[in-house]
Amino acid sequence: MSGHSKWASIKHKKGAIDAKRGKIFTKLIKELTVAARIGGGDPNGNARLRSAIASAKAENMPKDNIDRAIKKGTGELEGVSYEEVSYEAYGPGGVAVLISCLTDNKNRTVADLKHIFDRHGGNLGEPGSVSWVFVKKGLIVFDQDKAEEEKIMEIALDAGAEDVRQSGSQFEVVMDPADFEAVKKAFDSAKIPYTLSEITMIPQNTIRLEGKKAEQMLNLMEALEDNDDINNVYANFDIPDEVIEAAR
Repeated sequence: MSGHSKWASIKHKKGAIDAKRGKIFTKLIKELTVAARIGGGDPNGNARLRSAIASAKAENMPKDNIDRAIKKGTGELEGVSYEEVSYEAYGPGGVAVLISCLTDNKNRTVADLKHIFDRHGGNLGEPGSVSWVFVKKGLIVFDQDKAEEEKIMEIALDAGAEDVRQSGSQFEVVMDPADFEAVKKAFDSAKIPYTLSEITMIPQNTIRLEGKKAEQMLNLMEALEDNDDINNVYANFDIPDEVIEAAR
């Protein structure tokens, strides 16, 4: 499993979502604002904004907050101007880490990142050093005990997904980003619950971590998630489920 989807599962298991809802809202508001600024405030003609609105609703963000963020992006309301910037890095055990940020101060952001990686056994890399590891895909993740593999396979392939695979106690459905909404709609119509659905960066290979390096990687991911400037983190690590259980 990709580090990003693995980390999403870990957060759910650790019960960290509700505890950090304020930070989640901050990141979502930035994404809504930037998506509206780049592609306009109409979600029907702006796939990125449509995805951001869906994510905000999934986190129960009030409609007024969503509308204000969009209006700040379109210029109807005054707001901070955020810049998109990406960084590449290495985590414990040589894990490739790709970080996307929305920031109003790049100097602050890069200084924070250097501090986080130095503290958790990693380091920033040069542009192009790890981005080649990842490919942009749609991803929908199901818990194995809540969905039947044959049914998932049937719906996924009929809707245009590229692959269905098992990873630990979960099933992953992978598709071209252009087919993401159609595949997601098919599962929604079938009322099959999923734990994660997003367009993400999936690694072409993974590094399995155990022991101290696994613990360092979990702490690194948590520190990166805590930074308000960081929008998304993608990493090519894999950690055994029993290690995740022990970290709860």
